[in-house]
Amino acid sequence: MADAMVERAQRFINSTYNNGAMLGISKLEEDGKTGWTVMYALTRALQYEMGITSLSNAFGPTTLSTLQSKYPSINASTVPSANFCRIIQSALYCKGYDGGEIDGTYNSRVQSAVAQLKLHMGVDGAYPGTSLEPKVVKALLTMDAYVSLSGGNEQIRTVQRWLNARYVNRRDFYIIPADGYHSRDVAKSMLFAIQYELGMADGVANGNFGPGTQSGLKSHTVGQGNSSTWAYLFTAAMVLNKRNVLFGEFTGGVQSEVETFQAFSMLPVTGVGDYATWSSLLVSYGDQTRRGSACDCVTKITPERAQTLVNAGYAYVGRYLYNPFPNGKLPEKQIQPGELETIKAYGLRCFPIYQTFSDSLSYFKYGQGCVDGTNAVEWARAHGFKPGSIIYFAVDYDAMDGEVTSNILPHFRGVSRTVTENSGYRVGVYGPRNICQRVTDAGYAETAFVSDMSAGFSGNLGYPLPTKWAFDQISTITVGSGAGSINIDNDMASGRDQGQADFDPPAGIVSGLDRDLNQAAYKAPLLADIQSYLTSIGVPETGGEGWTADGDWVTYGVISTTEAFNMVLSADYLFTNLARTLKIRKALIQAPVLWELRKLNPLDAVSDEAVKAGLRDDSSTGWGQIFAKVAIDARNYCIRQGLLNASPLTYEADLKSVWDQLQDPEYNIRSVAYLTMFNSYQLGIPSPSLTTSLADTQALLARYNGTGPKAEQYGRELVGLYQVLENYNALSRA
Repeated sequence: MADAMVERAQRFINSTYNNGAMLGISKLEEDGKTGWTVMYALTRALQYEMGITSLSNAFGPTTLSTLQSKYPSINASTVPSANFCRIIQSALYCKGYDGGEIDGTYNSRVQSAVAQLKLHMGVDGAYPGTSLEPKVVKALLTMDAYVSLSGGNEQIRTVQRWLNARYVNRRDFYIIPADGYHSRDVAKSMLFAIQYELGMADGVANGNFGPGTQSGLKSHTVGQGNSSTWAYLFTAAMVLNKRNVLFGEFTGGVQSEVETFQAFSMLPVTGVGDYATWSSLLVSYGDQTRRGSACDCVTKITPERAQTLVNAGYAYVGRYLYNPFPNGKLPEKQIQPGELETIKAYGLRCFPIYQTFSDSLSYFKYGQGCVDGTNAVEWARAHGFKPGSIIYFAVDYDAMDGEVTSNILPHFRGVSRTVTENSGYRVGVYGPRNICQRVTDAGYAETAFVSDMSAGFSGNLGYPLPTKWAFDQISTITVGSGAGSINIDNDMASGRDQGQADFDPPAGIVSGLDRDLNQAAYKAPLLADIQSYLTSIGVPETGGEGWTADGDWVTYGVISTTEAFNMVLSADYLFTNLARTLKIRKALIQAPVLWELRKLNPLDAVSDEAVKAGLRDDSSTGWGQIFAKVAIDARNYCIRQGLLNASPLTYEADLKSVWDQLQDPEYNIRSVAYLTMFNSYQLGIPSPSLTTSLADTQALLARYNGTGPKAEQYGRELVGLYQVLENYNALSRA
């Protein structure tokens, strides 16, 4: 929402600093909206007013030290200039405080706002009065909030203000948010606080969980009745990990919650704040000397290595279903022939992991999730994993929370839908804590394999252990010697996933399956050949006339050939996945969809509107122009045949819901594929396969339009389109 005073602050920057040119930035948009762009501009303006020549968005050591030396306490008597004061006033408005009209005077309204700001931060005791101290200025020029935000936790806010109050005068401690939310900065401030209480001097304390911190914590166990600063720090850590305790003394209630936390985290249940518990509260990997009962590795489990793992107390081993670089530096990353038999023979249990190039934001999208789901199912079956196995799909980078929303969740929606509809396998997620929690909360994964070794990831700092964690990766170690030596990631196991102890005979990967079209090579010639073929049978690039299935003569061509082609190509991943899942030719699904899109006519829209208005109960609709009743019959057939995992549908209960879902191109295309399988049953011919004859293919395409002479003509026309599509699909899978 726009704010008139923020807009005035933006105008001040633009008018005073030559539309940003003097600050090395572009002109600010005068929209009245606070954001980092405005805060960066104010930071640069402050640097400019202090005579710093190398301007930066960052309020770093140079800016802070210059401010401390020149203006250690800014007030009405010491503010150096009107513009300097306007920067402060503008920042106050951007923070939601009264900046006194941005008039260049440190007036009573500014003084009142500064006092309120410091109270909200919790530093009013350390910095009494209405002056601005350098660390407060630094905090003022951020987007951090110092009042409770919507959904914020008041206990967390109490901890934040307490940390600010107690440690703000230490050299390397900077004011943290007081908004009721745990965060990376808050997590780091806790480590500084621990180090300060251990007696580390400024310059020695660094906010890292290093040997000195670890050693010191071992002598600071806290338990019931303790009311020292250490009890406050321990309960603060519990609060920040979303445990149900009150910040303060170590009471009986705290002890009970500690026991719950220890059991949840697979720690010894002692009821006291011992070193192992401190560690798990402060850093994601916790006490790395712990030995888990699970591991994962990129090395083949040989008999010697299996014996090593058993001797070391391991029960579960995670192995990779697929290796995109089998001849690279990790040649044994993928499960090797005979390996699962060895795992079984030594009494170990295996949990499968699927990972390809999942190390950057650009990889993650809905379509790629569908592809990954299909490929993982194929490989799981090829290795012999039984239905019920949980496959862990990897997110191997530090995704920001916004990226989880924009990319990771849609990706896992694709994974989940593909895996659960088309196999008996289940979905797990591997990644940092925030990703694991959000994906499981969304229902796209049942359990989580947490990459807690990456303690510096923003998705781990400030986030508690996910509620549905199954495996927790905490350290990399080497166990065994000689032929039995193996490097592993040491994982804690919660018992939520027992892995697999028995396996089907390896099935291998079916050869000759379709792949995504090589669009760089074949998109243009494929379109040209489709246009040529359709023109040859009386379907021009645009427009056209013909009979509908209902016997109406209509002008069609709501969509041109090129538009229909591009729509089909936009869902190429889905056609590929369905073809690979059902072990049929992709063109058998593409041809009717492209044809129906090209043949859309105004009467189709009229029928759809009649259903929406309740005047009809059904119509052929969506990309593939399918009746809801037909989609129900097709899906129920595939459910009975074990091709689709879903609950049976009925006309009475599900007709309107299915019709609505058919408006979604993805659901519609899937229904086209299932209808193709059902049509073979209706025709009494073999189910389509990779080797279905051209005659049966034509019969299947004809049945898509029903029965009778018009359907037969439909089949004759579509089989030619099928052949054009299949020619290029064959080239892409070669």
